[in-house]
Amino acid sequence: MTKIIIDQKIRHGKPIIEGTRITVDEVLEMLKNGMTYEEIEKEYGLKKQHILAVINYAASFVSGEEIHNVHA
Repeated sequence: MTKIIIDQKIRHGKPIIEGTRITVDEVLEMLKNGMTYEEIEKEYGLKKQHILAVINYAASFVSGEEIHNVHA
């Protein structure tokens, strides 16, 4: 199972894919810019499970988020 870890000695403590120096935000940026899983896998040596771990990590931050309307 792929893990996202935080190690203050690697990439200044940014969340990374365990066993790599690739940060969560880098992978999310790749996806945002339209790269496919296959392109990311080929260019960065990742596997689909790595990319899914990044998405799950990011999703965990918004899953409990509450939205409130603010009326001016």
